[in-house]
Amino acid sequence: MDKRDLGRDVPGWKPPPRPGTDPMVGRLVTLEPLNADAHAVELHEAFQGHDWLWDYMPYGPFASGSAYQRWARQREEGADPRFFVLRDRATGHPGGIASYLRIDPDAGSIEVGHICIAPVLQRGAAATEAMFLMLDWAFSAGYRRYEWKCNALNVPSRRAAERLGFSFEGVFRNHLVVKGRNRDTAWFSVIDSEWPALAEAYRVWLHPSNFDARGRQKERLSDLTRLVRANGDPLLAGRG
Repeated sequence: MDKRDLGRDVPGWKPPPRPGTDPMVGRLVTLEPLNADAHAVELHEAFQGHDWLWDYMPYGPFASGSAYQRWARQREEGADPRFFVLRDRATGHPGGIASYLRIDPDAGSIEVGHICIAPVLQRGAAATEAMFLMLDWAFSAGYRRYEWKCNALNVPSRRAAERLGFSFEGVFRNHLVVKGRNRDTAWFSVIDSEWPALAEAYRVWLHPSNFDARGRQKERLSDLTRLVRANGDPLLAGRG
């Protein structure tokens, strides 16, 4: 009887730690654990007038700073999701939020989500560096799989995932009901064997030499990560 393939061994496997509350510091951005008193007012100001940021989120928009502060206070102590605030080191002001979630150390799997970046921070490289810092922490800690999921209708999020080097894995149909509407969910991932090459692509792109005096990129991150991704998103094929 032929021996069946039961999957490759994972020698020395140990579940990695869960994310803590230590800040993650980059050249352009610092990721700080969410604190309602320290962050909510400035985050609400950064998001105000941009209600489209909440279109595909399960919450928001928020009518007032106090409403957003209540939301933040309910989540600041949570371990899953574990929220971090993106503080722009050039201005000193918070300009976005993101979290680790669906944290499964036994499987070595972790997801990034709840990403909301104010337009003021979308225009530079700081938000990309924040995603790099979160990826780097996860793989350095020993996670094997890093996920990105979004509403399948959210083309900007799907484009961001591909640009950042995530490989498309498919669409879960009728996956969720969000704000009373059906949500099909597009799934993406990066796995540990891809991370060394992908990390180098980030470092090349983030290096100051990749930007001119006006801050314009010379080489696109998507051109660098394309060499690493296992699969592209068919929805984006031919869209540039």
